[in-house]
Amino acid sequence: MVSVGIDLGTTNSLVAVYEAEGPRIIKNAIGEMLTPSVVGLADDMKTVLIGRAAQQRLVRHPEQTKALFKRMMGTNTEVKLGRKRYTAVDLSAMVLSNLKADAEADLGHTVTDAVISVPAYFNAVQRQATKDAAEIAGLNVRRLINEPTAAALANGILDRDGESTFVVLDLGGGTFDVSILEMFDGVMEVRASSGDAFLGGEDFTEALARHFCEEKGLLWKNLRANEKEMLLSTAEQLKRALERSEEATAQIELSGQTNSFTVTGDLFDQVTAHLLTRLNRPIEKSLYDADISPGDVDRVILVGGATRMSCIRSLAAKVFKKLPERTIDPDHAIALGAAVQAGLADKHEDLNDIVMTDVAPFSMGIESNHWEGKTVVAGAFAPIIERNTILPASRRQFFSTAMDQQTKIEVRVFQGESAIAQDNVPLGMLMVPVPPGPKGKEAIEVRFTYDVSGLLAVDVKVLSIGKTVSTVIDNLAEAMSDSEKAKRLKAMEALKVNARDDAANIALIEGIKHLHEMLLGEDRQALMSILARFETALETQDPSVIERERKEISDLIVQIEARFVQH
Repeated sequence: MVSVGIDLGTTNSLVAVYEAEGPRIIKNAIGEMLTPSVVGLADDMKTVLIGRAAQQRLVRHPEQTKALFKRMMGTNTEVKLGRKRYTAVDLSAMVLSNLKADAEADLGHTVTDAVISVPAYFNAVQRQATKDAAEIAGLNVRRLINEPTAAALANGILDRDGESTFVVLDLGGGTFDVSILEMFDGVMEVRASSGDAFLGGEDFTEALARHFCEEKGLLWKNLRANEKEMLLSTAEQLKRALERSEEATAQIELSGQTNSFTVTGDLFDQVTAHLLTRLNRPIEKSLYDADISPGDVDRVILVGGATRMSCIRSLAAKVFKKLPERTIDPDHAIALGAAVQAGLADKHEDLNDIVMTDVAPFSMGIESNHWEGKTVVAGAFAPIIERNTILPASRRQFFSTAMDQQTKIEVRVFQGESAIAQDNVPLGMLMVPVPPGPKGKEAIEVRFTYDVSGLLAVDVKVLSIGKTVSTVIDNLAEAMSDSEKAKRLKAMEALKVNARDDAANIALIEGIKHLHEMLLGEDRQALMSILARFETALETQDPSVIERERKEISDLIVQIEARFVQH
């Protein structure tokens, strides 16, 4: 049995499969590649409609039809269809079931495993909601893959032997994601990801619809549901028409009157200027996290149907000073990339030479307390693995007791970027007993080890007695079997080795110490600066940073030794 790749989109969803000829989009029951992410009821108020059939009823029967529910993933919001109430998980499960049936009809066998794409900026709760929807639909999630990473994977296999740094701008119907990646020797490494989970093409459509409403002196909140849908549908048509011409006109009936609306490219840019400003922020954040400038980017790849808007292409060209690419249909790229990842999961022989790395989309850390004068300040967030750390990764930090005679430390784990722990997403908790004593006397080492599957191993070591309390947080992980989790956890143990205990690092430090004994004066001072530089690298606990510094410092040591021999 083969796994399929699924793009569960805000506006449209797709399913694809990886075959000998490469990834292929699977058509649905009516012969279309795109299945609208819309669920509704037929006139009998019992028959459930999914996809195109439901979408065609959206304007005429908005109360019986639901769209854009991906934006509710991870919330408790419910919507009513007929006599029943549904969550975003329920509605998404219906779309996934439909895609599953389409794939089974095409492939001729039961489909049970899937790789499903999610926005890079989906948090733990939203990712769990996606997995819950898949489980209801009868799908085992082999992996959740970030949407821009999937798009990069689809584009990357076309140029797997090349070397380049490229950025993927993924603007779908409801979300915007940015990923910066490097491709070298068949390895695709994600350097940074960012995004906005509540910004997409539908927001541009709504901005234009609201402008039309104001133009006619109407209040958006006073419009009936079907009038709003009619305006949104018209705005969408005009937005698409601007992709082919500089001006577009449409007529619709509102409040008993026929209204004519005309939009130009300049007017559209003016109406959506605030949205373009929001698009800039994740781009700037990704460049900052990847520590590169726009000029360092070799290629700019546009993904998602909303990138067809000329203002998006102009924004990309302005920021990166180069024309963006759309080698693959922007509506198909994510599903095709998810299919490639499914092929990797199935160990497809054509993909043996591709290695894919990813990054942590959010920081993970613990709630910490500290003293300010005589007052304990509680609730600060102390990141341990920061966002956009290349995975797998293992990091540690040290903390101490905040109260006299404290006998336990409650380690609460969170995911997010807020300085206040409670404003982030809670992941888990463990209780660590410590010997009583004065505040600050007992210290603990908190180590996080995290891999691409979403497994987070938390190890807390009480330094005075050497006892370690551990737990595994798996609510970020895919639906893995116990044996698969055990296998991954065993592999993660190798990451927990202190960088100072690594043989290559020990050899370099001992070499520096030995050379120090032979040198004098300024040469000794220079060597101590080099040692301090390597100590700083070791403190980062980042294998790539340590390896780079070790190589550069080793070259410097060779040069110093050469000067010593000459003397």
